[in-house]
Amino acid sequence: MQRYFLSKLGQSILLLFGVLLLVFVMVRVTGDPASLMMSRQASPEDIAAFRERMGFNDPVLVQFSRLISRAIVGDFGASLHFTTPAMPLVVQRLPATLELALAGLLMAVIVGIPLGLVGGFNPGSLIDSVGRFLALLVQSIPNFWLALLLILYFAVQLGWFPSFGRDEWKSVVMPAFVLGLPVMGQIVRLTRSAVLEIRGEDFIRTAHAKGLEPKTIYTKHVLRNVAIPLVSVIGVQFGYMLGGSIYIETIFSWPGMGQLLEQAIGWRDFPLVQALAVFTSLVVLGLNLLTDMAYAVIDPRIRYGR
Repeated sequence: MQRYFLSKLGQSILLLFGVLLLVFVMVRVTGDPASLMMSRQASPEDIAAFRERMGFNDPVLVQFSRLISRAIVGDFGASLHFTTPAMPLVVQRLPATLELALAGLLMAVIVGIPLGLVGGFNPGSLIDSVGRFLALLVQSIPNFWLALLLILYFAVQLGWFPSFGRDEWKSVVMPAFVLGLPVMGQIVRLTRSAVLEIRGEDFIRTAHAKGLEPKTIYTKHVLRNVAIPLVSVIGVQFGYMLGGSIYIETIFSWPGMGQLLEQAIGWRDFPLVQALAVFTSLVVLGLNLLTDMAYAVIDPRIRYGR
């Protein structure tokens, strides 16, 4: 188990290094960083002074090593817009993004897993057909389009939910629903296919031949094996929901990291963009590492490489 953990930890560190390299390159391939960060009215002298102050005149390797050394301690410089350290601004937005992602994931799990289980245990039934249709439909609908429709109907016409902000519990309902809907569809399809596959395994037929009760077979054999792929998918999707909620947070004016990233790009606030990209990657990599550990605990064959 320890060797498996160290292997996954090493992979995560390499991926984080790749993220730092990608962020460093992307900032510079868009043009002169100093010219992009400064206002359009800035004089050439101001741009040159800003370039010298930010260290853009140093060799590329020196700049990259400086980024790595600062990233280790969480120092990405000061935000150009807020004129305060960038990383604390990112951390302040984390609770709102976590709340939205957890609410969306909870909705997806509560609805998706039972639908998938019922469809897998009763293939071809009416509930199975409805569940498969809904799973395909929610994965095909563009999230941003659905978000606008929900705002128009439930917020503007009916007035049931607020259309923006994070003031009360009602504020999270629509953005969490839109964010969790495609994840719910994926969970339904994965759960159903896993149940169908496991029901045809030899050990399930052996359990039936021994005369075990169907309830015991389903709970101790089928559900336990279904949990293995579900843990992996839920962990990966939760990381996606944390890092991929930019347009949802922007549409609903949800004060999370996604909205801050959209604003930072519009402000050309590169230190803040770098801090957001690296912090989000660190959170996603940490979640993937925890998912791998849970996967190995549920299925010991994984950690022994079998």
